[in-house]
Amino acid sequence: MTQSPDALRTARLIAGAPDLYAALRAAAADGVAPLADVLLALDQADPATASRLRSVDAGLVAAVQRVGAGLPAIKTAPAVARFLAEVQAVPLFQPDVATSRTCALLTASEVPDMPAFSDRAFDGWFAGQGVPYGLGSYGEYRTVYQTDQFADAASPERRCVHLGVDVFAATGTQVHAPLDGQVLHLTYNPDPLDYGHTLILRHDAGPAPFFTLYGHLGASLPRLLSVGDTVCAGQMIGHLGDWHENGGWAAHVHFQVMTDMLAQTGGNFFGVGHASLWEVWSAICPDPNLVLRIDPDRFRGPQI
Repeated sequence: MTQSPDALRTARLIAGAPDLYAALRAAAADGVAPLADVLLALDQADPATASRLRSVDAGLVAAVQRVGAGLPAIKTAPAVARFLAEVQAVPLFQPDVATSRTCALLTASEVPDMPAFSDRAFDGWFAGQGVPYGLGSYGEYRTVYQTDQFADAASPERRCVHLGVDVFAATGTQVHAPLDGQVLHLTYNPDPLDYGHTLILRHDAGPAPFFTLYGHLGASLPRLLSVGDTVCAGQMIGHLGDWHENGGWAAHVHFQVMTDMLAQTGGNFFGVGHASLWEVWSAICPDPNLVLRIDPDRFRGPQI
């Protein structure tokens, strides 16, 4: 089968590259070749690189290539951002986090006595703060994600930049849908430091669909909802899970917005991204505070 010039050129430029994402982005500056054609060219020229490229999310690869070509990572991302800036969302919690006392749970030693979120000592520490909610930041670099679980074959770089907002509260606290939507996935992701019970809703921003993810929920989730259910804004959709059901974390929800599901079809989604690909990841997963509308300063100080 004859390969297109763009596919042959891309295969030549990325063959053996330690960081395939960076190599693909650079190659796309002179033209975007379909991934399938690049893989066919690599199968002949460099099977090892072909295997590495096949092992990563094809939608992420396409987004990287689009940015390399000077295009938006996700075509519909600007329309979703405009919709979220204007829509009236319902608070995730009652009382509303935005009008309640909170503390900022920063993870780079800004709060020196704070245990890790995956350390059971966190529960006692958080109870001692005297606030109903704790906030974990979008876009924060977190060293807890340095394990192989947050790596892929395309790059030596671990995914360490947080793509959601974390809201910590008491185990069993009710979580409410901020927007009308439909249940796309309802899954239990059991790996340590994964999401545990996970809900993904599909929403419409005019002609552009988008998605919201609620991770670390309790085991009540499959009794409350089923795939395909319609969900109304304000509806109770879950409870904050305990350690044994939420992936091994202190009780909280990881709330995330996705403008595209990429090639993820199994009821999970990336919760952290590569720092070097932030331009890509921030288009795929824009700031969830577009929905939550919490004063940004509340994410920065030790207590507000």
